[in-house]
Amino acid sequence: MMNLSGPAVAVRDLRVRRGGAEVLHGLTFTVPRGQVTGLLGPSGCGKTTLMRAIVGVQVVAGGEVTVLGEAAGSAGLRRSIGYSTQSPAIYRDLTVRENLRYFAAVLGAPREDVERVLAEVGLADAGHQLGGTLSGGQLGRAGLAVALLGSPELLILDEPTVGLDPVLRQELWALFHRLAEGGVTLLVSSHVMDEAARCQRLIVLRQGEILADGTPDGLRERTRTADLEEAFLRLIEERTAAA
Repeated sequence: MMNLSGPAVAVRDLRVRRGGAEVLHGLTFTVPRGQVTGLLGPSGCGKTTLMRAIVGVQVVAGGEVTVLGEAAGSAGLRRSIGYSTQSPAIYRDLTVRENLRYFAAVLGAPREDVERVLAEVGLADAGHQLGGTLSGGQLGRAGLAVALLGSPELLILDEPTVGLDPVLRQELWALFHRLAEGGVTLLVSSHVMDEAARCQRLIVLRQGEILADGTPDGLRERTRTADLEEAFLRLIEERTAAA
């Protein structure tokens, strides 16, 4: 049963080092339950590293990460988190449907989940295709389908709309909001600023630091801009001037 007390994710003073250099510099924030939170920022700003830390597969140098009331990486979280990476781990010699049946068995998800998630990500007509024949956009959707198996409480989606056409992007964002309305928490990363407006809350990263944390309207008001991309540039100017 879902634990409804406290935030879905709580990060305190998180520091991560990679290749001898610190790439996340003492991040502190929370992710509220039942919302779509956007993790925004340019490529290389630390979004993927942060998501890996939340999932519990990233070695950290310091700080604490709590997910659904437990320490990140705890065994009890395995069936509560759906994680879709930028490079989906799909078996190329199996069909999409066979991949999903395999992962459903591993996760202990109901067998009927396979057809449900195929429909949700728009791959119902591609279930018979081998993984090795999928386009980049189809691979991304297949990875998202795996993350949706078993109805997880928390979905962590790393650039889930990269390479997708505008119509499919719109359909997936509609799906994300339906899931949130049903109580699922989503943390969705993107480097495309026009997707920021689709989120209920934004955490904006640059060079391993949080530039801003708030609602899209709040960020526009704070920076006195009408456009979120312009707001991001204004935030950078403010940080540079302060430094």
